[in-house]
Amino acid sequence: MNTTSPRKQLILKKNEDRRLLSGHPWIFSNEIRETKGSPAIGDIVELRAASGLLLGIGMYNPHSLIAFRLLSSVTEEIDGPFFRKRITAALALRRQLYPESESFRLVHGESDFLPGLVIDKYNNYLCVQTFSYGMDVRLSMICDVLEDLLHPDGIVERNESPLRLLEHLPQKKGVLRGSVQKTVHHENGIQFLVDTLEGQKTGFFLDQRENRAVIRRFSKNARVLDCFCNDGGFALHAARGGALEVTGIDVSEEAVQRAAQNAVLNEVQNVRFEKGDVFERLASVATEKPGDDVVVLDPPSFTKSRKTVPAARKGYKELHVNAIRSIREGGTLMTASCSHHIEQDLFLTIIREAAQKTGRKLQMLIWQGAAPDHPTLPSVPETHYLKFGVFRIC
Repeated sequence: MNTTSPRKQLILKKNEDRRLLSGHPWIFSNEIRETKGSPAIGDIVELRAASGLLLGIGMYNPHSLIAFRLLSSVTEEIDGPFFRKRITAALALRRQLYPESESFRLVHGESDFLPGLVIDKYNNYLCVQTFSYGMDVRLSMICDVLEDLLHPDGIVERNESPLRLLEHLPQKKGVLRGSVQKTVHHENGIQFLVDTLEGQKTGFFLDQRENRAVIRRFSKNARVLDCFCNDGGFALHAARGGALEVTGIDVSEEAVQRAAQNAVLNEVQNVRFEKGDVFERLASVATEKPGDDVVVLDPPSFTKSRKTVPAARKGYKELHVNAIRSIREGGTLMTASCSHHIEQDLFLTIIREAAQKTGRKLQMLIWQGAAPDHPTLPSVPETHYLKFGVFRIC
C-alpha cells in the first residue's frame, strides 16, 4: 500500500473532469487518457485534468469500471488520522440525529466522503462493509480507528455483496475484532433482535427507520397487510399504532421466524407472520372484494443494473396493480423501492399507471427517502436510492 506520490497519477481525457467538478466522486475507466507511475490496484493516486490541473487524490482500481474514487481534493496522507477525522465527523452527525439511540448507520459511503465504506452500529457492535478495493485493503486500519474511537465489543464484516466481484474482491463474512452476539435495537418504543453475523445485510434495515414510524398514523382499527415483511418492522409499528389485525408475509422462512421472535419480544398479540409468495397472495386477494385498510410494499431491489429496468418496471407495476385492488376505498398504500436504477420519476409513473389500470384514484400524502443517517448528496444520484410514498386510495 503506497502513500500519495506525484509519480502515481491518472490523467483524464479532455472535458472528462466535469462530473467530478460538479461533486461526483467517481471516474470511470473510459474517461482516463493516461496512467503514470504504474499504480497498483488499491493504490492512492493523484487525479489530474487533461490540462494538468490537480483535481484530488483517491483510490485506484484498474480492473473496475469505477477506476477512481475521490477521497480528498487536496494532497494529504490517507492514513489512520485521515480515517479518524472522517469517521469522527460522521459520528458527530449521528449523535445529533439520534441522541437517544445507540444504533444507526455510522458511515454511509460516498455520502460521508468515504466512498465504498459502510459502517452500521448496533449498540456496542459494529458491522463493516467495503465495496471498493481501496477501502478493503485498508480495513485493518479502519478497524484500528473504530476500536480507538468507539471501543466496541466486536466488529463484524458483512462482505457478501456481489458488487465486490466488480472490484475483484471475494465475498466473505466473519468477526474481525472481539466477539459478537445478538443485540436489541430500540426503535420508537419497539425492540428488534439484531444478528449482525447472520441477519440480512448488516443485521437490520436501518434506512426505513423513519418510514416505519409513519404507519402508526394510519393503523388505528385497521386491517394491515405487510408485504415482504422481513423482520416485521412495519407490522409491529402498525400493531403499536392500534391496528385491529396485522398480517406479515415473506418468502423467507428465516425472515418469518425473526419477525415472530420480535412479536414475542414486544408482547404483541394481534400480529401473525406467514411464509408465502407476495405476488401470488396479492393476485388472489385482488380478485375478491377489497378488504385491506393498509397495504405495505417494501420489496427487495428488483434490478441491480439499467439493462434489467424494463423487467423490474413490469414487476413493480404488477405488484402495485394487485395491491391497489386489494385496498378498500379510503385505505392506504405504503410503498417503497430501494433500487437507485428505478428513479423517483419512474417509480411515481409506475404507481400512477397501476392506479389507472385499476380505475382507482390516488392522493399522495407523504413522499420521502431513507432515514437521515443515510444522507444523500445532490450531486450523486446513486445515493438517492430509497423512495417511500404513502397514498390514499380513492
